[in-house]
Amino acid sequence: MSEHHDRDTVVVREGGSSMGMIFGIIAIIIVIAGAWYFLVGPGSNSTSGPNDINVNVQLPSVAPAAS
Repeated sequence: MSEHHDRDTVVVREGGSSMGMIFGIIAIIIVIAGAWYFLVGPGSNSTSGPNDINVNVQLPSVAPAAS
């Protein structure tokens, strides 16, 4: 007589809430925004103009009298 063994197959699906993907997308957006700011945007102004300071001083037109 042959024995009949019933085998049950159990399938376990672990579905996450995909928070890792959301955090990854946010991190990529932050990195791209930071790169844009420092490479192209307002933070990229690494070249400054000359540091000369022009001061206009009015000199007297007549020299003081010698004593």
